[in-house]
Amino acid sequence: MRTLVTGGAGFIGSNLVDALLARGDEVTVLDDLSTGRRVNLEGALAGGARLAEIDVRDGAAVGALLADARPELVFHLAAQIDVRKSVEDPYFDAAINVGGTANVLEAARASGVGRVVFISTGGALYGEGADKQLPLPESTPIAPLSGYGQSKYAAEGYLGLFERLHGLSGMSLRLGNVYGPRQDPLGEAGVVAIFCGLLKNGGRPTVYGDGTQTRDYIYVGDVVAAALAAGATRLGGAVNIGTGREASVLDLVDILAGLEGREDFTPEFAPPRAGEVQRISLDAALAERELDWAPRTTLEQGLAQTLAAV
Repeated sequence: MRTLVTGGAGFIGSNLVDALLARGDEVTVLDDLSTGRRVNLEGALAGGARLAEIDVRDGAAVGALLADARPELVFHLAAQIDVRKSVEDPYFDAAINVGGTANVLEAARASGVGRVVFISTGGALYGEGADKQLPLPESTPIAPLSGYGQSKYAAEGYLGLFERLHGLSGMSLRLGNVYGPRQDPLGEAGVVAIFCGLLKNGGRPTVYGDGTQTRDYIYVGDVVAAALAAGATRLGGAVNIGTGREASVLDLVDILAGLEGREDFTPEFAPPRAGEVQRISLDAALAERELDWAPRTTLEQGLAQTLAAV
């Protein structure tokens, strides 16, 4: 199958590219390398993948690439992922996450793409979960606390619009906090990458607030499996991809310290950050029903694999 991955030089995207090549796909990667890294694609490029250095905000270039590559399936991951940046500069965030998505969808429509899988977010869309029954299902009211969450929700809306207007099949995957090898410390689960680096280099982790704030940490390999499953169906809508379990920042510290036998890997506490979600986890029952998908990697297993890759 001919597939195209936007943001394919990034953390999740490059892992997805590897999986697509492994199953025999002809893979084109679109990435401007502003946050993605060419080194993430070294193996893929050697294995036959093609990299086009294009900014998703350049509609003409995106259209020309898809017309040339003629993908049957598009995985759209290219995004501005820094939550703090999205609050400081919402226009920049929206230009990439909303405008860029519209460009990809229009190019997909024009070139006859059969299916688009959009990588969205869960926690950043649903907002604070402390006053809700966790884990949160897809029916949870949308209440973003950042421009990033709002822009991802708008992009989901464009995916639905293109299906209604043009019959373009698509699905949005609302991810938990993804971690694993090649992780970017700017992402929603960047704390794992930061902590692993500190652990390997003899440092100590900085914990903002009291460390009891929770996230739904999901291993990148499980996310790739979900994306492949989403690409193989014609079902639409938004689907949560998470573990359904909460893990605190202090849990991460304890697990990582145990993996390395570092009794001195203890947190240094700093003031809490304004607007940070305190509790979140995602109900992935719909993914299990519609995609025959469930997470297979425990937090302990995933952290061990992440640490080994540092």
